[in-house]
Amino acid sequence: MRLLVVEDDPAMSALLVRGLERIGYVIDAVDNGPDALWSIFENGYDAVVLDAMIPPPDGFEVCRRMRAEGRWEPVLLVTARDAVPDRVRGLDAGADDYLMKPFTFAELYARLRAIIRRHPHARPAILQIGDLTLDPVSKVVRRSATRIALSPREFALLEAFMRRPGELLSPADLVDDVWDLALDGPELVGTYVRYLRDKVDRPFGRHSIEALTDLGGYRLDPEA
Repeated sequence: MRLLVVEDDPAMSALLVRGLERIGYVIDAVDNGPDALWSIFENGYDAVVLDAMIPPPDGFEVCRRMRAEGRWEPVLLVTARDAVPDRVRGLDAGADDYLMKPFTFAELYARLRAIIRRHPHARPAILQIGDLTLDPVSKVVRRSATRIALSPREFALLEAFMRRPGELLSPADLVDDVWDLALDGPELVGTYVRYLRDKVDRPFGRHSIEALTDLGGYRLDPEA
């Protein structure tokens, strides 16, 4: 899943990005209203963690403009203000939930899971290709009844494949879906694909994740 973090405090932003990436989300981060709106309208996200008091337009206005333009990504509005009128203002602007600073990361994660799970426009709760299932909310992968332990990066890679079954995905496609290009690169895609096949295919005698070197990409074969 891909999330947008909108936070103008560099330390808080880094903390949120690091924590959310550690549990398997792909994160984009911006620190002001114009960049937030551009990112939302250009990319689309599974959810947005939106600080209320960012450089204008502030988080309330960003959320209002999203809804006015028909963008219904779940929004978790974060703010240091604890006054009831501010909470009402955020919810009236279209936020799905409201979280006051300071907060624990466990609470943030729980609220994110809840708004993603209940949101009427969210992606399917569970992805299934044959006997392989992936739950984006609980981060659980199973082949038939067997639970498969994946690293956060392996989980994100499998999710990218399962959202586009049968489609040839280039290393660049997978970098865009799964990796932070500044930290990793296309040369690591093949390595992680091998890791993934060693966990979800080979122990079960399957060959669902294909490396199509002649075509320059990879594919999850839904018929395998």
